[in-house]
Amino acid sequence: LYTAWVGSNFKLEGQKAMAWLDAYLEAKGRGDEEINLVDIQGTIGASAQIGRTEGFDEAVEAHDNWTTLAQQSGEFTQAKGQEVMESILKQSGDDIDVVYCENDNEAFGAIDAIKAAGYEVGADKDMMVFSFDSTKEGLKKVQSGEITLNTECNPLHGPRVEAIIKQLENKETPEKKAYVDEEMFAHDDTVKSVTVDGKEYPVTVVTDEVMGARKY
Repeated sequence: LYTAWVGSNFKLEGQKAMAWLDAYLEAKGRGDEEINLVDIQGTIGASAQIGRTEGFDEAVEAHDNWTTLAQQSGEFTQAKGQEVMESILKQSGDDIDVVYCENDNEAFGAIDAIKAAGYEVGADKDMMVFSFDSTKEGLKKVQSGEITLNTECNPLHGPRVEAIIKQLENKETPEKKAYVDEEMFAHDDTVKSVTVDGKEYPVTVVTDEVMGARKY
């Protein structure tokens, strides 16, 4: 019983991230390689966790040469993300290619754990770290190369809500679901865009100019 829902399409965020991985591996001539992935999930049952995990799972299932080595909740926190990553590294450290963290805080913790274990993070290094939210701190790590791809969770819903209120005031019927526009941020321009369900999404390379223009 609601008039309009405004928010993020969390599954699409996951689908975009995994489409980027697919395109990146193809561009680097690694499309047929065996790729081992780790999913540090958000708090189980949260809508962001459900959607981002679905995007991850469906992509792994669609690739015969992609394998999920571990999938465990980091509870959207840096401390838990680090703890979970430390545990996974002890079991599978040398085998991991991609660490898919379901928010920036988990990614920060995972990166600390990976470095402490003697591995290098980065697109052409030991492990690629993916993240979500695209906070300023998260994007700084994209710019430095520590996070390979960061998919935005845009909190700037105000203008969209205002537009819906005006529609209602004018006795108009708004769309039932209003998804906020969200970007993808990468360290380099290897992949310029990805396509999910027939729609193309551009990928932004993080520069000083991009950082300076951020509203959050």
